Amino acid sequence: MVVAVLAGVAAFVALFFVLVLPRLTQGSSSNEPQVAAGQEVEVTIPDGSSTASIASILQQAGVISDTSGFVQEVQKQNAEQKLKSGTYSLLTGSATTNVIDQLVTGPNSTASTLQVPEGYTVAQVASLVEEKFGISSGDFIAQAKASNYVADYPFLSEAANDSLEGFLFPKTYDFAGQTVTADSIIRAMLSQYQAEIATLDLDTARQTLQSRYGTSFTNYDILTMASIIEKEALTDDDRTLISSVFYNRIASSMPLQSDATLAYTLGREVTADDLTQDDPYNTYTNMGLTPTPICNPGLASLTAAANPQDTGYYYFYITSSVHAFSETYEQHQQVIAQNSGA
Repeated sequence: MVVAVLAGVAAFVALFFVLVLPRLTQGSSSNEPQVAAGQEVEVTIPDGSSTASIASILQQAGVISDTSGFVQEVQKQNAEQKLKSGTYSLLTGSATTNVIDQLVTGPNSTASTLQVPEGYTVAQVASLVEEKFGISSGDFIAQAKASNYVADYPFLSEAANDSLEGFLFPKTYDFAGQTVTADSIIRAMLSQYQAEIATLDLDTARQTLQSRYGTSFTNYDILTMASIIEKEALTDDDRTLISSVFYNRIASSMPLQSDATLAYTLGREVTADDLTQDDPYNTYTNMGLTPTPICNPGLASLTAAANPQDTGYYYFYITSSVHAFSETYEQHQQVIAQNSGA
């Protein structure tokens, strides 16, 4: 009888190890990926995340299976302070070392980024925003009014026509982990403009421009000039020379004669018939700068507008292969004749 009981107990214990223990082990492992390996997932690492919290985020997304192993490997590589926040495109079931390498390199996902090229207008930025985030371009344009932001960004007090043209600084923005709205995008761009413009000594620039050209210029004038330079220049080397041409023409009471300014309102390339149009942005018939900037210029054009080369140039002829600057109209005409087929 005792033998039978012992045999029964032994059988029960054996059955427990075969059937129950594996299930207990499986249920206690929270580190296994919940999705199949090799699937692409978007993972956002918030600013200030600890290594442990990053490991937890990655494990929950199925990117890694062992949070402790991840933390140990990060410590082994002395990479705790090198892991970057942002949104990543990662594969489930990845090797820990590969994941760490990517986190050290930085975000590789474009899901939350907005890339704004130099020279885009407010309307073009609005179209980008609609395409990227589904925010109506009309709603973005309606929100993009200087009066909506001047309290927080006093430099907008100079803005004409309640326009933010020129102030939406072009760069790549990452809105990972944020609720993206027209307002949040505009504020990010205005803050970036504020930071970039602070790198320029505009007080000294205005004094130099006044001394050299005999005319006073405001910061808004410099921004407007930068926007025209942005649209006319093909290379960085051109910018300060084009800047000098336009300032020289203003100082000599000559119209700027920039096709780019009229194209801004026409929305197309300018023809000879357009040059006599009665339009405030027609710098063939109007003296001085345009009422507002004609695009959102980058830092290179802002720098050129604030620091033009000191030249005697009044004309330029620029194509993809020719970059010519002239002091007289006769020289300018010769350049055109010599390069009419360029």
